[in-house]
Amino acid sequence: MRSSSTSRQISNAIFFLGPASLFLLALLVVPIIVDLVVSFTDMSQTLRVESFGTEQYRKIIRPDPDALLGFELRGSFYRALSLTGVYVFFTLLIFNLSFALVLALTTTAIPDRLGAFFRAVWLLPRMSPSVVYALLWLWVVDPTERGLLNQIVVNVFGEDPINMKLDHPMVLIVLANGFIGASIGMLILTSAIRSIPKHLFYAAGVDGAGPLSIVRHIVLPALRWPLSYITVFQSLALLVSFEYIFLIMGASRSTMTMAMLAYTKTLAPDIGSGQYAYGAALTLILIVIGVIAALLLWRLTNMKALLSHPKIEVH
Repeated sequence: MRSSSTSRQISNAIFFLGPASLFLLALLVVPIIVDLVVSFTDMSQTLRVESFGTEQYRKIIRPDPDALLGFELRGSFYRALSLTGVYVFFTLLIFNLSFALVLALTTTAIPDRLGAFFRAVWLLPRMSPSVVYALLWLWVVDPTERGLLNQIVVNVFGEDPINMKLDHPMVLIVLANGFIGASIGMLILTSAIRSIPKHLFYAAGVDGAGPLSIVRHIVLPALRWPLSYITVFQSLALLVSFEYIFLIMGASRSTMTMAMLAYTKTLAPDIGSGQYAYGAALTLILIVIGVIAALLLWRLTNMKALLSHPKIEVH
């Protein structure tokens, strides 16, 4: 009887987890292994491999000081590393967490239909094609007086036009990625706020608690785990994102994050592409950084407690 139950559990696990495991193996594990192997070669556009070694990592970490190309590679890598940290930190803190929380609190405090309308508005960029969203931002920050931002700056404040792409490139990509990234956090936090039992709000109102006290003592404690999940998920997502950066800024050195650098060195047409081994080395470094960041955030947010088995079983 016990062997029959065990075999049934194994067959169920194979049936339900088998396709997902194969999918994970084919789209995650195998590409990482291929990337690891390619990073130790000299593969370029010809796809020929003539030598194996750590030459690509030497170019990244300790280039030849007598070679101009070495200085360029070294500068681009460390600059990209620092820009990635700035981009991830400010986009996550200002928009994916703080602004998403403000949106969730605001749209749940007003009537349901009005709140649903505003949430739908904030989801429009997420549902629209990436190119359309990027074109809207290019119109907003157009350096001439035709741009929306400069129409306000010139006509309302009487100042000279602003060139965001040239003078404030990192602010631009943080804003562009932040506004679209806040929608995910808004949905998760809205769902978490709606799951809070209503009687807690009624009891707090009877006790004379104001809106700020209710948010501080009832809402925010209930959002601990959703905020932890958003922190981990969005940090890793931002670490490898470059789509909107490329569409808005192109291959600009001022916004060349790690993911963007790996893309331009490997696949971007007419921008030094075809350096497959060098791009693979950059990608592998980015994977290692992502794993370390995930483990640190897992520990700091105590996500293990969220995924642990409940101590009380309800039947």
